[in-house]
Amino acid sequence: MKKLHTYIWEHKWGYLLAVSSLLIAVSLDLMSPQFTKHIVDDVIVGGDIPKLKWLLLGILGIGVGRCIFQYVKEYMFDYLGSTIASDMRKNLFRHIQSLSAEFFDRTGTGELMARVKEDVDKIWDGISFVSMLLIEVTVHTIIILFWMYRLDWRLALIPTLSMGVCGAIAIVMEKKLGAVYEAISEENAALNTVAEENLAGVRTVKAFAREKYEIGKFLSHNKRYYDLNMQQSKVFVKYDPYFSLVTKVLPLITVMSGGYFVIHGEMTLGSLSAFLEYSNNIVWPMEMLGWLTNSASSAIASNRKIQKIYQEKPAVTEKARPVTKEQIAGKIEFSNVSFHKADGYEILKDVNFTVMPGKTVGIMGATGAGKSSIVYLLQRLYDVTGGSVKVDDTDVRDLSLKQLRSSISVVMQDVFLFSDSISENVKLGKRDSIDPETVRKAAADARANSFIERMDQKYDTVIGERGVGLSGGQKQRISIARALAKKNPILVLDDSTSALDMETEHLIQETLETLKDTTKIIIAHRISAVKKADEIIVLDAGQVKERGTHESLIAQKGLYYETYLAQYGDILKAESERKEA
Repeated sequence: MKKLHTYIWEHKWGYLLAVSSLLIAVSLDLMSPQFTKHIVDDVIVGGDIPKLKWLLLGILGIGVGRCIFQYVKEYMFDYLGSTIASDMRKNLFRHIQSLSAEFFDRTGTGELMARVKEDVDKIWDGISFVSMLLIEVTVHTIIILFWMYRLDWRLALIPTLSMGVCGAIAIVMEKKLGAVYEAISEENAALNTVAEENLAGVRTVKAFAREKYEIGKFLSHNKRYYDLNMQQSKVFVKYDPYFSLVTKVLPLITVMSGGYFVIHGEMTLGSLSAFLEYSNNIVWPMEMLGWLTNSASSAIASNRKIQKIYQEKPAVTEKARPVTKEQIAGKIEFSNVSFHKADGYEILKDVNFTVMPGKTVGIMGATGAGKSSIVYLLQRLYDVTGGSVKVDDTDVRDLSLKQLRSSISVVMQDVFLFSDSISENVKLGKRDSIDPETVRKAAADARANSFIERMDQKYDTVIGERGVGLSGGQKQRISIARALAKKNPILVLDDSTSALDMETEHLIQETLETLKDTTKIIIAHRISAVKKADEIIVLDAGQVKERGTHESLIAQKGLYYETYLAQYGDILKAESERKEA
């Protein structure tokens, strides 16, 4: 976990140049009143006209120098802020990707989007424009006070006291704003989550005529977000007039007090002119103090939120020296496997089965029986809480995660397609090693080529987000093509033909039968999807209740047989009646 000061330290030389340019630019700017003092005292009052030329050249030189160093300062702070924000966003996204599935089970997508985008943007603003102004305000104030005390220490006490008052107001305001920004950040994440869910599921919302309810839910979060922002504005509006009052009264008191000193000969007119310029210059930092406090509080709150993400550690980690095999043959072994979530809910209990390389196992069971959890444990998206899962006689916890996961092609029941071309979706994971011919062959094997080649752009057709515009069956076939194109030693189909017609499902099963060197796990609700498997396992409430071939399970007349009757009962009855007739 890299903290903010670490990023800044990595760019210390850039910040040194930026701050040095700022110091020079501010110092040059604050030399101008000294030239004004000499113009008034020496030229206007003293009558030394020849000196005016050199004083004006000096003012011109100050202007040119200030332009150069102001440019360098602005450019460097912008460049450094952009670079650090880019690195922060990259590292944060990489950290999020490293976290285990259980983190995403309890964290909304909208919240993560808020952290990666809005919160990093606020920190970006804080370490570039806001930090630059904070340093500039500080340097500006110190140099002005230095010159003021040199001109007249009595008058200098007035702005010093004014700065103290403004500083105290800023501290009070920052404390109040800090809590508000925490709440704004949280509500922003909630608002993003609601919006993201509704936009992603807009077809479901419309199908159930839930528009009014979902709009109401969004508006309630929007109202809360509005109220918090208004609360922030009220704090700012409450305290900002105090800054304005101080900055308006300060020059007035300075003129009155300085005029008194000039009248009594205790101060020259030029010194008073210079002092008034400095008084007007010190007004700017006071006016900025409220706004800077506001922006700095926002950046600090965002940084806290990001640090909370960094405090999350992956539940599934790779060993320091993982086992990397020369080649994965595809043997799979579940030995006394139990699995429960963090809340204690038991999903799998004492599950045992072995699949030899090139063989096929079918897994059936009611919804919630734990079928998909077997896939998650095989891929090590979660770790078992009891027993072990082995691939080629090696515990998956000892294997390299990259080798393990890249050896398994998975077609999940919840198909996810990226907003990209069909070809790129099929190549996913092996973009550089899969050629166009392999893509076409995989699509043909998945029976997806028929509809792909009817499209205008064929395999270069860009599909919408999550495959929008394609039917469920089309998405499943592209997903199957993606798995087949990888030619990995292990293939897992998790209810991946549920949206296909029986004929297409049969054709795909014929393709699977040709994969003699591929270990296959077929999870399904349909008997037709698993009946040809070498072994069929029936799960019930997370336990293996029945196992065997299609014929032996039918003979047992247990759960599998009941499912068979539910799916084929009408056909069997019709055949029986026809025979009797």
